[in-house]
Amino acid sequence: MRKLKNSELGRITVDEFKQTEKTPIIVVLDNVRSLNNVGSVFRTSDAFLIEKIYLCGITATPPNKEIHKTALGATESVDWEYVEDTLTLVEKLKADNVKVLSIEQAENSTMLNTFIPKSNQKYAVVFGNEVKGVQQNVVSASDMCLEIPQLGTKHSLNISVSCGVVLWDLFSKMRA
Repeated sequence: MRKLKNSELGRITVDEFKQTEKTPIIVVLDNVRSLNNVGSVFRTSDAFLIEKIYLCGITATPPNKEIHKTALGATESVDWEYVEDTLTLVEKLKADNVKVLSIEQAENSTMLNTFIPKSNQKYAVVFGNEVKGVQQNVVSASDMCLEIPQLGTKHSLNISVSCGVVLWDLFSKMRA
């Protein structure tokens, strides 16, 4: 077995990415503090052809050296927009028939591994602040909460890890 060279990976250009049909998922970052986490979310969103990222509240926006460090150029490929208030955005998305899924440990949450996305449905997944999680008013306004099953002694994952787990799971189910 031999590792592939970058030139052998068949990666598309930024222009080709812009023209490619996207996975019907929108990522919403609700007051994410870490610029490295923001960059990682961009990079993961690029990998799974995510439609758009909304950066809300205190979440930093490109261009930014710290975001670029982990995004590695994905801020150029993935569409993004800054929105000051996450709840206002969630209400707008719902009015546009987007199902809003907060990624949070909550009463009556659905475990990610049991969630089956509906075909022809666009979803927005909301990831919250590293300490406080998704704001309660946003959780309350969401169509449902998805929870990542965790069996160890810790009760949370880093947001960039959570984003990778959730986007891969939804992407793989939608492409099946």
